[in-house]
Amino acid sequence: MKIRPVILCGGSGTRLWSDQKHHQPKQFIDFGNWTLFGKTLERIKNSIFDYPIISTNKKYISEIKKHLKLKDFKKYKIILEPAKRNTAPAILSSALIEEIPENQPLIFLTSDHLIEKTNQFNKFIKQHQKYLTDKNIFIFGIKPSNPSTDFGYLLSKRVNNKYKVTKFIEKPNLKKAKKIIKKKAYWNSGMFFLTKKSIINNFKKYQNSIFNHCLKSVDKSKFKNNIYYLNKNDFLKSKSISFDYAILEKSKDINTINLNIPWSDLGSWKEICKVYDKLKAKYKKKKNIFYRPWGRYTNLYKGKNFLIKELYVKPKGVLSLQKHFHRSEHWVVTQGTPKITLNKKKFILKPNETIFIPVKSKHRIENPYKKPVKIIEAQLGSILKETDIVRYQDIYGRIK
Repeated sequence: MKIRPVILCGGSGTRLWSDQKHHQPKQFIDFGNWTLFGKTLERIKNSIFDYPIISTNKKYISEIKKHLKLKDFKKYKIILEPAKRNTAPAILSSALIEEIPENQPLIFLTSDHLIEKTNQFNKFIKQHQKYLTDKNIFIFGIKPSNPSTDFGYLLSKRVNNKYKVTKFIEKPNLKKAKKIIKKKAYWNSGMFFLTKKSIINNFKKYQNSIFNHCLKSVDKSKFKNNIYYLNKNDFLKSKSISFDYAILEKSKDINTINLNIPWSDLGSWKEICKVYDKLKAKYKKKKNIFYRPWGRYTNLYKGKNFLIKELYVKPKGVLSLQKHFHRSEHWVVTQGTPKITLNKKKFILKPNETIFIPVKSKHRIENPYKKPVKIIEAQLGSILKETDIVRYQDIYGRIK
């Protein structure tokens, strides 16, 4: 039986945006003729998968349909949540629709993950399908590339041919993250692989109230033009809780598929900047390179309310002490050790370190060393032009 992909696509993406009025859902941000939701749809265009089910809300219907058409999906179903109730009710409601048989293998994917080596990813999914039962759950662990404080972790041990989860760890501080990585902890990716029967059994056992409310909501739903409109009254009675808290931390039969592949949820501008640094050859164009007395900058990509640049600061180069009224900035150092001024503070940054420059903050980059400095910069705001610079000090005489 083919695997049915269920894509959870209800997130609002507010974490990336300091200005909540102009925020865009992360899964639909155009990063340069590609979006995370589009990448997710591309990932399931494989013979192991059946047509997709997408769990979302009415705000995103037009975007979702646009992406489905663009990626040439003629067959799909959309589950429309009448209100936000976190991932447990979303996962359960998606699985309970009548057209899914009880022995159906389901994979739950979030719409805003960037996964490379998808052939390897799909190979591991297919290999583990034979281990699915009417009670167990597989989650996907990602081998950490760094001791991140942005993700939850899991520990596992090998039992027969599977890795059984022995412990879940909430988002740790940096000290704890370094310790648990030495114990071979993996990031909890938030992707799940199980059968419909397993979802039903686990919810009946651990969250029977949620099960009953969601079942009624699905039974009373209206279906039109490939969309299930869940019954609002019953859905609102469901407890708002994540699948992790509702089921994973209670069930005794949780296994992990441990993956060593490039993965990111692009949950911060640091991660987004890293992606552009990796792909900068694709985005670099001669007409977008601008030379300055301190070095040069290259505009890599201008999106809606954001601009990604690479700064090159030559040895002994010093940018002006400046501020902006309409934009904030995130910097990720990719080469060298710049000296940074932020208001009254001065410090040195090393490669892979990051800093946030709030709107109206006085700031400066200096390169007092012999090695060039490279920084990927993400500008966020309604005005992203060079005219939005107020200079206070400048060694090149650019203050009028």
